[in-house]
Amino acid sequence: MVHTRLSATGQRMVWPALFIALLFWGCTVGPNFTRPKVEVSPTWLDANDWRVKTGPVQYRNWWKAFNDPVLDKVIDRAYRGNLSLRIAGVRVLEARAQLGIAVGRLYPQTQQASGSVQRIRLSEDSQQAAFLHSLPSFVPPVSGLFEYWQDQIGLNASWEIDFWGKFRRAIDSADASLLATVADYDTVLVSLTADVTNSYILIRTLEKRLGIARQNVETQKKSLKIAEDRFQYGTASRLDVDQAKTLSNDTLASIPTLESQLRQAKNGLSLLLGLPPGDLAEALEGSSEIPVSPAEIVVGIPNDLLRRRPDVRSAEYQAAAQSAQIGVAKADLYPAFSLTGMFGFLSTDVNTFRLSDMFAWKSRNFQAGPSVQWNIFNYGRITNNVRVQDARFEQLIIAYQNAVLKAQQEVEDALVAFLKAQERAEFLGRSVATAQSSLDLAVLQYQKGLKDFTTVLIAQQALLNEQDNLTITLGNVSTDLVAVYRTLGGGWEVREGKELVPFEVKEEMAKRTNWGRLLTPTSYNQPPSEERKSPIRLPDW
Repeated sequence: MVHTRLSATGQRMVWPALFIALLFWGCTVGPNFTRPKVEVSPTWLDANDWRVKTGPVQYRNWWKAFNDPVLDKVIDRAYRGNLSLRIAGVRVLEARAQLGIAVGRLYPQTQQASGSVQRIRLSEDSQQAAFLHSLPSFVPPVSGLFEYWQDQIGLNASWEIDFWGKFRRAIDSADASLLATVADYDTVLVSLTADVTNSYILIRTLEKRLGIARQNVETQKKSLKIAEDRFQYGTASRLDVDQAKTLSNDTLASIPTLESQLRQAKNGLSLLLGLPPGDLAEALEGSSEIPVSPAEIVVGIPNDLLRRRPDVRSAEYQAAAQSAQIGVAKADLYPAFSLTGMFGFLSTDVNTFRLSDMFAWKSRNFQAGPSVQWNIFNYGRITNNVRVQDARFEQLIIAYQNAVLKAQQEVEDALVAFLKAQERAEFLGRSVATAQSSLDLAVLQYQKGLKDFTTVLIAQQALLNEQDNLTITLGNVSTDLVAVYRTLGGGWEVREGKELVPFEVKEEMAKRTNWGRLLTPTSYNQPPSEERKSPIRLPDW
């Protein structure tokens, strides 16, 4: 049998290596998160409709399907100026800083430098004074013992070793929370692109409705002129004139309402652009037509929603963050191992000592060693805290499952609304053409005295209603398409490769606070999962 023995140098190298291994590769209590099981439909309910395609598609710039350059410009301006999106971006920075706090707890939790100079006066009626008075007379007295100066300076540190993975679980939780805030940012961006597009469609729809109303006013004025002429020549009654005026005034009365709605829609768009209410003529300069949606749409498959919809991803990351909190709570059930140490210098002017001797080597003062703490009588507090964390985790699992179901429902609702709005628009288009033909015929017959004015009145009302309904429906077709893209989680990809917080905002923050490297895009835009490859995480100084 051969015996091998490490040298003294080798032994000194092994023990630190074993300590580091114990420090970073100890046990990790608590569950490892896995994505919860969810019910996902294999296909959409309208998958057999020729207008619905299920192939792969990118939704990065889904609004370009409307082929409207003005809309593209407005969305770009909203992306750069929307304040709610900026808030979401700053929340990502907050979460990144919280991750830095969690990483910092892996290292010595207490690191302090201290120093003091004190004038101390002891009571002459104290136990120490009684002891001195009891000394034999041959013992020389110590001068300055009851009143003296004392100075000291030193360093102390305390390091709780992450043996049970408490701090590593906290890092996992902070990692997942950071990802959740990025997903929340994406959710805001999805809503922003959809809201801006809807506001733009509403503005164009109201402009179109105003144009129709004004056009009908002009048509009704011509009918009123015919009725007045016939009344003057005695071929029509006063009733015809009054009915024509009533219809014309009724149409005129709808214009202020539409103008008010248009102003409010523009004010809403200004807010989305990060601007005070004002004239948007420059931003909206260009085609004033309602954006036309394509007849077909590519929707992929329901399972795509799990990764594409940011709100679903956020729900998953929130559950992952809470799962790690179970491990943090469980670690309190076990003993905590720590290393503590203190080194410093202390001196006084008692007797022959001098304050200036503080930095003399003989004035050194230190203590160091391991310690253990174990909450063995916690009366169920720690156990019940673990149960609390587990119950919260289960709630978030159910919330994630519900988010997946809700996402599928929202897509189905938006898809059927889009398809049926198209069908309604087709029927209304035919109705408008028929109503226009009926009005032309009614006016011609009235001029020739073959029909009374009631026929013209009914035809004009029908035309106005059908034109207005068609315009509203065309706007609904487009907004329903927007709803489909919103529910599919489209639009957030535009931030890829870009900063989540605008330069001017980061510049102001940097003036107030030292953010280190956290304001660089890669520090919060890179998935934290990449950082998990190494068990040793460097702190953010």
